[in-house]
Amino acid sequence: MAIIRVVKYDGPADVFAWKYPEHELGTWTQLIVNESQEAILFKGGQALDRFGAGRHTLSTQNIPILQSVINLPFGGDSPFTAEVWYVNRLNVLDVKWGTATPLMLQDPKFHIIVPVRSFGQFGIQIEDSRKFLLKLVGTLPAFDRDAMVRYFRGLLMMNINELISSYAVHKKVSFLEMGAYIGEMSAHMTNRVKETFAEYGIKLLHFYVESVNVPDNDPATIRLKEALAKKAEMDILGYTYQQERTFDTLEGAAKNEGTSGDLLGTGLGMGLGLGIGDGFGRQISRLTPHMETEALHACPNCGTMNRHDAKFCSGCGRQTSAPSPQAAASEAGPKGTPCSNCGHLLQPNAKFCPNCGDKFDPCPNCGADNPGSAEQCAKCGHTLKAPACAKCGESLTPGAKFCPSCGASAVLKCGRCQHEVKPNQKFCPECGNNLTEQEEKDG
Repeated sequence: MAIIRVVKYDGPADVFAWKYPEHELGTWTQLIVNESQEAILFKGGQALDRFGAGRHTLSTQNIPILQSVINLPFGGDSPFTAEVWYVNRLNVLDVKWGTATPLMLQDPKFHIIVPVRSFGQFGIQIEDSRKFLLKLVGTLPAFDRDAMVRYFRGLLMMNINELISSYAVHKKVSFLEMGAYIGEMSAHMTNRVKETFAEYGIKLLHFYVESVNVPDNDPATIRLKEALAKKAEMDILGYTYQQERTFDTLEGAAKNEGTSGDLLGTGLGMGLGLGIGDGFGRQISRLTPHMETEALHACPNCGTMNRHDAKFCSGCGRQTSAPSPQAAASEAGPKGTPCSNCGHLLQPNAKFCPNCGDKFDPCPNCGADNPGSAEQCAKCGHTLKAPACAKCGESLTPGAKFCPSCGASAVLKCGRCQHEVKPNQKFCPECGNNLTEQEEKDG
């Protein structure tokens, strides 16, 4: 071998291991190893001698392990067969990873199936060159960054899938809110996979989870984001979904001239049932300019608002030109008092209705018959039953704010906003709280 061969590697930094293509190396071959590199000689598939940074002359005197396995019958000047591997020990901090396809997981907060994606990067350093070459590289001519990610993709995806699912389930957070836990997830993944990397002679410097998200074009995600945006809008404006639906119904009634009166009456009933109070009144004031301005009158039988020229009621079908039996009975005056149940005329000395058997409970103020459970007269509004203290049961005078027996407050208040409410109200006029549920919970 007249020419002294120089062996070195100056390839790209993303190559972790590279094999010199020639196998026959002559004695006095110059082996150049750069900083952050390490060279290993192989003979017969065995890793023998290791060389650090610097210039090394390959001879039997400089490679003692190789000397014991090489037969040199030519006085030490003949070529010998060996493989030279270069291992890059530079810190590589930007190895990218990511989910090839979204993971189909159930959102623990909103209980819908959404596709979840995740990506990030990790940093590594080859710590044990011999172990790295023997366990991972094998007979490949080179081992670069893509090969590294490909080899460890299964390990990473298994742990990422379990990590994202466990964080969502145990912390009860939506995948839309997962960004708040990126730091914790990154630290947990670093501790979890670094031992596996160490088995291949690789030191894991860090593992970063940069993002956990769902695709913007996913139908389930789009509907979820629209619902959250709608909820935020209603929270800012101060009304609920049921009230929003009531507003939509009234707006539809304003656009339909033929049935605007009927739907207005229906909308008013819904509004009072939901207890939306002043907010509903303001909504009505915005809708009324679009509604019919002609006069309306109520049906004497069912109370449905009808147009002034209507001959029959649109609610009960009764002819509006002639009074109903109940209306005639109410105008009877001295002839008798109409029964609150069936409308039959009752004599002043009657105790029960001769038509339906309902008990006659006259109002002490105007004499009108009222149901037994009524607290106020339906005709004049007179108080029929004295309110009782909720704490001790003592009878209270009308308008009293405190019980004269125990001193407890007699003013009814909403359990949510503490707004004053009246007896038998079902919803708070201030915040819309269900007062019936509150009474069941308190009582």
